[in-house]
Amino acid sequence: MSKRLFLIFPLISGTLFGSVGVFVRKLDEFHMDTYTILSSRMLVAAFVLFIGIFIFHKSLLKIRLKDLWIFIASGILGMLALNLCYNEAVNRLTLSFAAVLLSISPVFVLIFAIFLFKERITFLKIVSMFLAIFGCFLASGMMDHVSQIRWSLFGVVFGLLSAFFYALYSIFSKIAMGRQYNVFTITFYSLLMSSMMLLPHTDWLKIEEFIIASPVKNSIFIVLHAICTSVLPYILYTVALRYIEASKASILAASGEPIAALFFGMIFFSEIPTILSFSGVMIVIIAIALFCKPNDKLV
Repeated sequence: MSKRLFLIFPLISGTLFGSVGVFVRKLDEFHMDTYTILSSRMLVAAFVLFIGIFIFHKSLLKIRLKDLWIFIASGILGMLALNLCYNEAVNRLTLSFAAVLLSISPVFVLIFAIFLFKERITFLKIVSMFLAIFGCFLASGMMDHVSQIRWSLFGVVFGLLSAFFYALYSIFSKIAMGRQYNVFTITFYSLLMSSMMLLPHTDWLKIEEFIIASPVKNSIFIVLHAICTSVLPYILYTVALRYIEASKASILAASGEPIAALFFGMIFFSEIPTILSFSGVMIVIIAIALFCKPNDKLV
């Protein structure tokens, strides 16, 4: 398989991440707090992965003790810190503003990757990155509701931290890949570490109430939430890190998320995009097209 085909993996990953709002809105209507929503998602995702690995390839559960710090870092400083900071940013800012701050993560990844993995800086990469961020800004709808934007210094700080920790997940996963760990091993232990930190803050009674309200339907909903927003996107994103540069993977994932969120909003919540939002999506698509030009060498 051509390495260039793996460029679609982070795009699909970003698209799946963009579906988070569909699930969160449903759980939020049930008055489930953010820690419990996040915990139910990561615990189920870790359990699903464990069962799959245990049945089909038990050896993937083995890790070297000296490498444990990588999985602790990717799980706690990557997955968990990203989600907690993003949730805090959403509480203090508008959803669109928080999303735009998160989309800055490729900048951090690019900086880390230059020093840690000696990735090349190309003119095309820089242009594509800033085009994608600008497109995300327009697609967020912020320009259509400037007067309604909620500003908070702490909110901005948490939003930038969410982008920073998103970048850290990319870096630690890339390090684990370099030590020959399988994508399923990396994803499982990262989810496991995150879940363990969330256990004390989980409202188990609220999860029980949600499932009892409609045992079959809501159980399937919880599982789909875990698979669509944790299992598949993290696996696809981590697979991409094996074949393409970390900076490229992060830009493509960041580009796919706002496009997906916009279309999910149209499909599930009848949210009609404005001209500026649609223009932002077009700019993101142009950025992706430039970014995937064959003359920009893959590694």
